[in-house]
Amino acid sequence: MVRVLVVHDEELLRSALVQLLRSDGALEVSSLSPRAGVPDRQALPRDVCVVDGECLQGPQGPQGPQGAQGAREAPFRAECGERLVVLATPRRPGVLRRAFDAGALGLVDKNAPAQRLITAVHTVAKGERFLDTTLTVALLEGAEMPLTSRELSVLSLAAQGAPMAEIAACLHLSQGTIRNYMATAVRKVGARNRADAIRILQNAGWT
Repeated sequence: MVRVLVVHDEELLRSALVQLLRSDGALEVSSLSPRAGVPDRQALPRDVCVVDGECLQGPQGPQGPQGAQGAREAPFRAECGERLVVLATPRRPGVLRRAFDAGALGLVDKNAPAQRLITAVHTVAKGERFLDTTLTVALLEGAEMPLTSRELSVLSLAAQGAPMAEIAACLHLSQGTIRNYMATAVRKVGARNRADAIRILQNAGWT
């Protein structure tokens, strides 16, 4: 038997994934909401974790999203090691990149046929890599995120509604420097203005 842990924020989708995986008699499936925290180490299966890619996004903070992203990744890595299967979409290359950086062996397109997920679980359980071809191009795009970590931090704080003075204080920079970072970031992503740049980054899964 392959023991599988399903991690998803939404209860309805989490239950549907559990039922899908249980249709394979060789899989023993349990589930967990990421908001519930990590239960006792012995209570978790340790073969494969199936995780929604959005659950890999750590909380944003003064150090920027890249410095904080490990907050939710660590429990999954501690229990499953590299045997992560992450559900993602090609429309959000930033999420794909985080999954890859987290050491996920499996990347499954959320629009793939149900059997693809079952195949991915068995493949990853053997320590082998599984990558949906539909995600390959998006993963390469994710590797080409145009902003520096500082520019991304500035836009991420702006996306949370922080005014210019607060962003400057948070990052220990002058407001003029923050404006320069903001203008550069807007230009790099091909946006019309700050709001458009934030929308582009959020749609790609970078914030």
